Amino acid sequence: MPALTASQIEAIIPAEALLQVPELPYRKIASGKVREIYEVGDYLLLVATDRISAFDVVMPNGVPGKGILLTQIARYWFDRTASWLPNQLPENHDARLVSILGEFAWLAPRCTLVKKLRPLPVEAIVRGYLSGSGWKEYRETGMLFGQDVPAGLVESGKLPHAYFTPTSKATAGHDEPMTLEECEQLLTPSVYKQVLDASMKLYAMGVERAAQAGIIVADTKFEFGLDEAGKLYLIDEALTPDSSRFWPSEEYHPGGAQPSYDKQFVRDYLEGLEWDKTPPGPELPQRVIEGTKARYFEAARQLIGE
Repeated sequence: MPALTASQIEAIIPAEALLQVPELPYRKIASGKVREIYEVGDYLLLVATDRISAFDVVMPNGVPGKGILLTQIARYWFDRTASWLPNQLPENHDARLVSILGEFAWLAPRCTLVKKLRPLPVEAIVRGYLSGSGWKEYRETGMLFGQDVPAGLVESGKLPHAYFTPTSKATAGHDEPMTLEECEQLLTPSVYKQVLDASMKLYAMGVERAAQAGIIVADTKFEFGLDEAGKLYLIDEALTPDSSRFWPSEEYHPGGAQPSYDKQFVRDYLEGLEWDKTPPGPELPQRVIEGTKARYFEAARQLIGE
């Protein structure tokens, strides 16, 4: 079964955000900002809640249906790339998932069953536009995390080509930028080249598809893992509003911040508060919740379609 269509997703978005997963008959091995992870025999079960985080802090209230939207958008990209890049989904994924969930089958649209792989300790970030931490770095150094870029660029301006700007994958706190040389040394030259090539190809594919849907992919991050034989797999999620900066093409005007389909809407609200960006996070007002949900759904509608 492929990813759900936009209409199918809209029909099952809950009225209330699912912040905690009901008690499942499996051992929980990790709890992330958004996902709960369970061990199920030879596989892991990932359940995407509706929690939302910003500045590495989880907000006390969530966005109804966000976990479903993220899961289905990621599934869409897994389906489109499976012919040339192995991913974390096992064969007969949907049948296995429904069997494992049993009475909790209603969670299926927000669940992913994945192979047990060894995650690489880097986040593979690709940037096509100068925004966020990339813009901050450029203003301070005139470079992009150690890489030369032209002078005179403006905020949200298009870069001359896509840049690979990996970061360390912190187990706690903030991820830290790293140079290409540091990344290659950490991963080994062979794995680094595979990650670089796959990331650039994924980004180019995402840019092309998103352009057809009227969306600019300003930047995005990918994660990869290895099996016991050292084979590379795409893991986690790909080209979703949580892992990417999506801008509506028709509203794009370089020279400042852009309207977006991602959680930048939440970040912008939080930036206007007297909050020191440490836990606990502030309660999000209903207008921010609804605005974020609308942006996530619009991204799904544009990308996945019917």
